[in-house]
Amino acid sequence: MDETLIAVILGILFGFIARLLLLQTDFRQYPTYPTGRIIHLSFGFIAAFIGAVAIPAVLDSDWTAVTFLGLAATQFREVRKMERDSLEKVDQSELVKRGTPFIEGIAQAFESRNYLVMFTAMLTTLCAVKSAWFGIIGGIILLLFIKFKKRGKLLCDICDVSEADIRFEGATLFVGDILIKNVGLEDTRKAIQERAVGAIITPKNENSIVTISHIGQRQAIMHHVTNILGAYLDSGEPALIPLSKRDMADGRLAVYMLPREKDFEQIKAVLEKVPVLDSAIRLPEEADKGKGQKQNQNQG
Repeated sequence: MDETLIAVILGILFGFIARLLLLQTDFRQYPTYPTGRIIHLSFGFIAAFIGAVAIPAVLDSDWTAVTFLGLAATQFREVRKMERDSLEKVDQSELVKRGTPFIEGIAQAFESRNYLVMFTAMLTTLCAVKSAWFGIIGGIILLLFIKFKKRGKLLCDICDVSEADIRFEGATLFVGDILIKNVGLEDTRKAIQERAVGAIITPKNENSIVTISHIGQRQAIMHHVTNILGAYLDSGEPALIPLSKRDMADGRLAVYMLPREKDFEQIKAVLEKVPVLDSAIRLPEEADKGKGQKQNQNQG
């Protein structure tokens, strides 16, 4: 068999395996099985094929391969748009919505994974052009890198989660020492006292304070917990919708929710696994470093 053909096959194979590793139908049931998975695996195969074929084309000075890479980028942007549109439509029927930042983060993830598949196929093929065994070793290294680096930051990386008491002072609901809202109906207050669970999310540094204050991040927390643990909630019951409020003084976030089961260990485990949204990440400490360097330059 021709060595170039072997290199292309290895590139396609390892690129497609990379997409399999990155594709996971989790508790959110997204992408759906099998329809959604077939769509994304098909795009993954196309990305792997384009990446694998590009290297031999460039080595043969066939520069039209660059055009195909540009065309692939256009198609992958369409994947992002497709995911965004689908999730926005689904979100309209959710009792606790994902929110636009969470949806945009998911859509970006699906687009970026196709690029990662394409680069995996390209690098594997490039190695395989030298030697088939060299290509296999390179592909395995890339797959290991993807497997252990595919997870982004989670809430437990930037915050500590602890249980807090649910209490009323008259009609005012508190989680710990943080005021949540006023609840006028006595029956609703009784239901909250019986079923509600409170948690305090304490940021670990200044960066975390700004990150969890982001409305989109807080909405993602509410949706994440409700989607996994369920909620004592129905349409037309705004008083029972999960809610979060922050302490303006120290940046702590109080979370009030009514899960199907009042098991805080489960709730804590779920909260700690909430993904930190890329759009919510802020680094004010890095800005302070730059400010300090500027001051030193001015003094110098």
